[in-house]
Amino acid sequence: MKKQKILDKCEAMTLLCSKASNHWSFVKFCFTIPLVLTSSAMLIINSISQDANTIKIPNIVVNGISVLIVSLNNNIRASEKFEVFKKLSQQFMMLSQEIEVIETAEISPEQYSIIILKYDNLIAGCMFEEIPQRYKLLVGNLYTKADRYVPIQINGTCGLLSTKRDSRQLNEIV
Repeated sequence: MKKQKILDKCEAMTLLCSKASNHWSFVKFCFTIPLVLTSSAMLIINSISQDANTIKIPNIVVNGISVLIVSLNNNIRASEKFEVFKKLSQQFMMLSQEIEVIETAEISPEQYSIIILKYDNLIAGCMFEEIPQRYKLLVGNLYTKADRYVPIQINGTCGLLSTKRDSRQLNEIV
């Protein structure tokens, strides 16, 4: 039971971090394209005109747009977030694989302690506030419908919203 619970949570986090990585990769791409276009525009503007005074205003406008895009990109840090979530996804996948290779249905207390420590360290490094809510809801709903355990960070703060164990306990209480 402990093995399946932690395995489900690791797999859910792998999927969630993968979705977050894809999201931030797209955001990074959305900042890269305008920078390429403004750089190309600068090249074209500067190579077309012979008179520096005629290209002064277009240069200022294109440079201003480039600076704005770079500033936004630096402020949002999409590249950094992409890398963090990509790495977390890989680490949760490796932990899932480590759990799956355990032969017995139940894992020893020592193995469980080590796995929980690794899991907790990975969870501590996850920036849940940087993951779009739609992905949290998607992963939570997928795992809940499949009657699998969900990390509390996806499930909600009280832990009684949708995990299979907690929902049964709630029915027993009521």
